[in-house]
Amino acid sequence: MHLIRKTVRYIPSKDYKAFTAQLKKVYGAASLKAAEAVFERSRQAWNQYPGAVDVWGRNWTHVEQLYDYGSAVRKVMYTTNAIESVNSSFRKVTKKGSFPSEDAVLKALYLRITESYKKWNGRPVSNWALVRNQLSMDDKIQKRILKYEDF
Repeated sequence: MHLIRKTVRYIPSKDYKAFTAQLKKVYGAASLKAAEAVFERSRQAWNQYPGAVDVWGRNWTHVEQLYDYGSAVRKVMYTTNAIESVNSSFRKVTKKGSFPSEDAVLKALYLRITESYKKWNGRPVSNWALVRNQLSMDDKIQKRILKYEDF
């Protein structure tokens, strides 16, 4: 998501929708090979905006890493809603004024985390069974899942 935001800075508003639709095909591709093919077509189609294309070219190694995981996991990774929700919540707490010490800020953030945990606890994760199975393919992640999972 952040890569897309960096990219669209170089795109005029009249081409924004078409360009982002093409990018969606790249990060939504079924495999790395398909993503590379779509990216190459995008690179040629949008060569009039070299700044935007270059952002993806420079960061392609990071995009490639997404394809180490299944489609359900990739969707969780590229939709950063949960992360942005937490960050937004933290910004609301910290912009209310000055704090007398670093400990005061940490206490305020801790309280916000506990409030958020109460709010989110028990909520079902969309497609969790599929995401969990795809994550379980990696031995390191499998060990962590088993460590924290309630049986």
